[in-house]
Amino acid sequence: MSACVDTYYFLGIGGIGMSALARYFASEGYRVMGYDRTCSALTRAMENEGIAIQYDDSTAWVELLNKERTLVVRTPAVPEDEAIFCYLRQHGFDIRKRAEVLGQVTKRKTALCVAGTHGKTASSTMLAHLLRGTEWQANAFLGGIANNYGTNVLLDNESDYVVVEADEFDRSFHQLTPYISVITSMDPDHLDIYGTEKAYKEGFEKYAGLVQKALVVKAALSQCIAKAAMPQCKVYSYGVGEKADFYADNVRVTDGQIFFDFHTPEQVMTDMHLGQPVMVNVENSVAAMAVAWLLGAREELRNGLSSFAGGYRRFNMHVNTDTVAYVDDYAHHPKELSATITSARVLYPHRHVIGIFQPHLFSRTRDFADDFAAVLSEVDELILLPIYPARELPITGVTSEWLMQKVQEHNGHAKSVRVVQKTALAAYLQERLSQLNNNAVACVVLTMGAGDIENCVATITEILK
Repeated sequence: MSACVDTYYFLGIGGIGMSALARYFASEGYRVMGYDRTCSALTRAMENEGIAIQYDDSTAWVELLNKERTLVVRTPAVPEDEAIFCYLRQHGFDIRKRAEVLGQVTKRKTALCVAGTHGKTASSTMLAHLLRGTEWQANAFLGGIANNYGTNVLLDNESDYVVVEADEFDRSFHQLTPYISVITSMDPDHLDIYGTEKAYKEGFEKYAGLVQKALVVKAALSQCIAKAAMPQCKVYSYGVGEKADFYADNVRVTDGQIFFDFHTPEQVMTDMHLGQPVMVNVENSVAAMAVAWLLGAREELRNGLSSFAGGYRRFNMHVNTDTVAYVDDYAHHPKELSATITSARVLYPHRHVIGIFQPHLFSRTRDFADDFAAVLSEVDELILLPIYPARELPITGVTSEWLMQKVQEHNGHAKSVRVVQKTALAAYLQERLSQLNNNAVACVVLTMGAGDIENCVATITEILK
């Protein structure tokens, strides 16, 4: 990357990872601009911060750029035939993937990374929060908006540390230089990129070989990962309810709050209070606290954990009354969905659970159809939205109606399954909740998915209040 660069242009600037980088370079005094096809709360926030964003694919803006002083950052989600992208390629602009640029940025700092199929965002956000206000502090590039800070990038010029979500998509995490890293899981995903489960696993093994100082790995994976680690890299195991180098036990729910004991190689910290009462975050918190502990944090962990407010669309509670609770979550993989549904059942054991799920990607829906059917059968009532295509074209036969049939065929206890168009969701939900209310049935409503289902949250919240 040229030292004379004074302008950064982001193709797909509205993405959560892209926006974090854009905000970072803007804070460093660079001219930052970009394109996204969708206006969102995040892009509006960036515009208010002085970042120029266009929402049409006109090349008028980029035609004015000096290619010698401009670095273009792209996300793989931007199609090859996108007009602005085509213009920039044809005119010889320096175009880099986000992963490469992030990798260069993190080389300047001591990188604390979190990788894994699930739990990356929650664990990295928690780690960043644990380190804030301590002697270590931290910069952070997060995969979601941290509720404690209202942003996905944390900056501290005095700190040598940076917390990074190490994304396996497109093998992006191979661009990083991790000092300490967590690996939460290696459940197959992104098979449209990797091709096979074996290749996916090999991608993580290659990543593990990049970690310099220490690896904190889910206990079941520790032996496998230890073989791939560099000789000087110490591998630590972690878990919940099982002996490991770092683990939680005595997990309990009291008045809607979660408490547990945290075991380290040297001590036991009793009665730890999890600020965001989500059962899956017990495991995520063990991983985050393990990294902070390895840096030297001790009693600071207790206050940090208790004050943690979670991340945007990570089991966010929007309504919580005696008759109805409403939770929105980014879950889009079968295991993530299971964790979300389980957490809802733990917190509200006697309520009727309505799950509203928007499948994300035709390929993921096809590849994990049976797993989706099994986990979605765990709710009492299921509403499916049409599949969100993201970067993909439709696959013949792969539809939400097809997935609905899979759920119906599964021996679960879903009482009702139907496909509802997003435009009709509010009216249908309002009618259904009126029926439940008339029968004095308390319920939990879950919206789940990684597409644009988040645009429904405000409307659903108003209906349920």
